[in-house]
Amino acid sequence: MIKRRTTLGLLASAIALPRLMLPRDAMAAGTEPEILLEKITAGTLPPMIERVPKTPRIVNLAAMGRTPGSYGGSIRILIGSQKDIRAMFINGYARLVGYDEKLSFQPDILEACEVEGEKVFTFRIREGHRWSDGSPLTSEDFRYTWEDVVLNEDLRKGGVQQELLADGKPPRFEVLDARTVRYSWDAPNPDFLPNLAAALPLILLLPAAYMKQFHKTYQTEEQLKTFMKKYRVKKWVDLHIKMSRQNRPDNPDLPTLDPWQNTTASPAEQFIFDRNPFFHRVDENGMQLPYIDRVVLNVSTPGIIAAKTGGGEADLQAQNIDFTDYAFIKDSEKRYPVKVKLWKRTQGSRVALLPNLNYGDPVWQGLLRDVRVRRALSLAIDRREINMVAFYGLGKESADTVLPESPLYKPEYAAAWSQHDTEQANRLLDEAGLTGRNEDGMRLLPDGRLAQIVVETAGESTLETDVLELVTDHWAKIGIPLFIKTSQREVFRNRTMGGEIMMSMWLGLPNGVPTADMSPSPLAPSTDDQLQWPVWGMHYLSLGQFGHAPELPEAQKLVDLLKEWRRTADNAGRTRIWHEMLSIYTDQVYSIGMVNATLQPILHTSRMQNVPEHGLYGFDPTCFFGVYMPDTFWLGDKVS
Repeated sequence: MIKRRTTLGLLASAIALPRLMLPRDAMAAGTEPEILLEKITAGTLPPMIERVPKTPRIVNLAAMGRTPGSYGGSIRILIGSQKDIRAMFINGYARLVGYDEKLSFQPDILEACEVEGEKVFTFRIREGHRWSDGSPLTSEDFRYTWEDVVLNEDLRKGGVQQELLADGKPPRFEVLDARTVRYSWDAPNPDFLPNLAAALPLILLLPAAYMKQFHKTYQTEEQLKTFMKKYRVKKWVDLHIKMSRQNRPDNPDLPTLDPWQNTTASPAEQFIFDRNPFFHRVDENGMQLPYIDRVVLNVSTPGIIAAKTGGGEADLQAQNIDFTDYAFIKDSEKRYPVKVKLWKRTQGSRVALLPNLNYGDPVWQGLLRDVRVRRALSLAIDRREINMVAFYGLGKESADTVLPESPLYKPEYAAAWSQHDTEQANRLLDEAGLTGRNEDGMRLLPDGRLAQIVVETAGESTLETDVLELVTDHWAKIGIPLFIKTSQREVFRNRTMGGEIMMSMWLGLPNGVPTADMSPSPLAPSTDDQLQWPVWGMHYLSLGQFGHAPELPEAQKLVDLLKEWRRTADNAGRTRIWHEMLSIYTDQVYSIGMVNATLQPILHTSRMQNVPEHGLYGFDPTCFFGVYMPDTFWLGDKVS
């Protein structure tokens, strides 16, 4: 469990009833996965009692309202590109510390995590824990990752990443014994555990025994050159990075702690992930997880994945299908042994308009930075029509903000400038100086140009263009013509950073179900990929080396509050900061949300058990299927 030596007391898991003391002889007598029997019989793989840590993570499925399962079978998942194999890392969701279904912290790979004042974090490794190749997991793996990777000036030219800084300083790292390490800061670092639990987490743990062969400190120059030639890289740094990628598991030889391990080298059109025989979780009956032996990822063109899913080519699918595909995919239940469920998406808005406050055109930049213009554009949108047309009325009309499932939710955040009021929108635009109009009634800029807003998208969903067609009609009523432009995702992001995109359509807040313990960074200029203020975000991300600070006082206030949150150790203080930031963000309309609490189709083979009927689906914090533990899904004979 996670211990906090503060007034917060003990953080408990949603599945942590009184701790299960599973006898070792129960595991020793447990049934082995059939796929492993040949190796066990041949003596090339030890029996379960020797593969699983002495204190495994025990998943009490009955307490979760699910059914203990049986071993076997394989499932198919469709992915849009080879890069999308990272979905296995996200969905597998093996983390040092992770979230449970109620979004409380839970030690996972770690046996225990003790936190003192959000400054000192002591990690205890499970005794007997092993990497997927059978090598022991020890403090040396943490030490190697910290001293030889994070602190290596060649591998980390920008220095220690910001997520590991508290008041601009990195932690002190200590090895206390073979199973215990400690990270200590002089100032609080409340973002540390959330970063470890994230979909793409901080990497503090690499398999040292394997990775040392690619590191100049431990390998001869001659052998490094041989490896560089073999793996087609020019520098040892590139070699080390390529061979160590955990969040994109395309190196089949890299030992892992995930439930399934890749067995296929890139490039390939199909990737096969087999069960990790040393995985650290077991169910209450002593059966080692995962239940399912193999996951097969088939690469397909993104635009036809929905059609293939509805055509019976997937056994578990959520990525690359959307609510617009629901009717077609649901109809596949009549033709194939599949089940389609609807989960709630976690974004603050399913689609949102993001005015680029760093847009290069000085006239438009001034207008987009005028809160009256942003409020007017929001008020002009008929969210009820969008909800009814695009989501059959099943979503919730709202500003871009947190959902009712979050303890931080307040109705006033959802209502902020989101009511449909064309009259007030016209009045605000007049007050902002956009009084001139052409013969068609469209507004003119102060320099005489047509006040046309160009909204760009990555062109990855018909939903975006469908919604924008409706918004085109809404904005025409306030004299603002809208032009839709699509481009590829990489080009799209680069052009935004360069100030070339006026406004974009993207997802709203990535995490609409936060707790006060989660970072409020999406509400403030904090990264260069935030489409409404990438230059300001780069300034924060680079610690002032690049970009520049926000010129708008309200945006700078959000930055100041984010910094204050990172210095705050108590829950009450973090909650206060969250509410102040949510109030500013929604009142200033830095993103124009439309509809949230929309639904995500989840298709699975009807034989698959333990897939929840309802769930929250998103990248962070639920890691797609991750917090629902796909390693506990299993294939039975009955229809679920």
